[in-house]
Amino acid sequence: MYAIIKASGKQYRVEPGTEFETDRLQGEPGQSLNLDNSVLLLRTDDGVKIGTPVVPGAKVELQIVEHLRGDKIVVFKMKRRKRYRRTQGHRQELTKVLVKDIREE
Repeated sequence: MYAIIKASGKQYRVEPGTEFETDRLQGEPGQSLNLDNSVLLLRTDDGVKIGTPVVPGAKVELQIVEHLRGDKIVVFKMKRRKRYRRTQGHRQELTKVLVKDIREE
């Protein structure tokens, strides 16, 4: 059984027991989240259900594992022959979540 969900504007293929990183979500580590209006596709033993745009009655339960920051990237801007150089760094705020359960009601 697996599902394709939409979280933080991105789509993820999830199965029960898997962990994945997404953009920062509200909540504390250990807290559970229910995604009920974001299941786009649901694959069960009975077959595949494709939502239009979401599958009605399908829910994915997530548990927040930890909040972390991604790798640092360097943004460098330069205009040649103008003595213009700017360097800036960025680290994305992320949340690691564990998929507890996928249900269909």
